Amino acid sequence: MKAQRPNRASFVIISLAICLLSVPVALTQNDNSGQPNTSDQSSTAKQDQSNSADKTEQKPSESATTKLRIVVTAGEDKPIGNASVYVRFNTPGGFLRHEKQVEMNFKTNQDGSVKVPEVPQGKVLIQVIAKGWHTYGKWYDVEKDEETIAIKLEPPPHWY
Repeated sequence: MKAQRPNRASFVIISLAICLLSVPVALTQNDNSGQPNTSDQSSTAKQDQSNSADKTEQKPSESATTKLRIVVTAGEDKPIGNASVYVRFNTPGGFLRHEKQVEMNFKTNQDGSVKVPEVPQGKVLIQVIAKGWHTYGKWYDVEKDEETIAIKLEPPPHWY
């Protein structure tokens, strides 16, 4: 036996019925005391206070970010220009999503520094590759609003 698909008219009727049933619920909102909401100014003041309290409660739940500045040097604090800098970190996925790993690629300027845009606080992987120097990679715990990370590259190992 073959299952019948609902036709378009029945879909529209069901959607309209759901919309009409939800309108009275939205019109009869209750405040925190459980009493019906009246349109006097005291109730609007209560709503404004609760809305501002909700906004302040939401700020801590947002993930904090930090601005990084990475300085790459070698030898006797000689800046390394044109080095490749890779910054990796995980971002939360949300409901029914896996977290994703984000990678940012940069090049150091002549004074050996890179300014990284805001990244979430927590674990951050920084890797540096420069011609003629040993490759560098390390996980950092970033907890401040602004942080400077100094990286000193080592000479490459000698191969015989």
